[in-house]
Amino acid sequence: MRLQVVTLIWMVVECALALFSAWRAGSPVLLAFGADSLIELLSALVVLLQFLPRLALSPARATRLAGVLLFLLAAVITMSSAIALWRHVRPDTSWIGMGVTFAALAIMPALSSAKRRAGKTTRNAALTADAVQSATCAYLAGITLAGLLLNAVLHIRWIDPAAALVAVPVICLEGKKALQGEECC
Repeated sequence: MRLQVVTLIWMVVECALALFSAWRAGSPVLLAFGADSLIELLSALVVLLQFLPRLALSPARATRLAGVLLFLLAAVITMSSAIALWRHVRPDTSWIGMGVTFAALAIMPALSSAKRRAGKTTRNAALTADAVQSATCAYLAGITLAGLLLNAVLHIRWIDPAAALVAVPVICLEGKKALQGEECC
């Protein structure tokens, strides 16, 4: 439960900063990162519900919900990036966005590892799937930071949305595994 509470607190901060930065900069990759934070927040809530006696979800249902949330994330990233490319959006530099993605790169791998260990110890597939959400967040943070830095240095309008699209195949693979009830890697 403590891991989920820490996740919830961080995800609220990360989501708020990323979505605010995405709005200010007009950045599809930050929108994707902020959407990932929101979906990870929902995933952490789903896993937390397993531990509450009145609202308990079965591990299988929680794992499937995590898979659905991963596919929802892939759809949001694809749509926001496609629209940005089609409309020739030129995102601004976002220092706040770079800061929050850098912080996520530091925090999320450790949180993912702790969740994965706890999920295996307790044999909780939903917690293990939520660990993938955290790992995906770190992966997306790296892509986001790279896209933001390249945009800030090179000012090429398509780099930002293209960076967001790089994460979609991995997210879909992990979503498929979660929907099938498999442990994600």
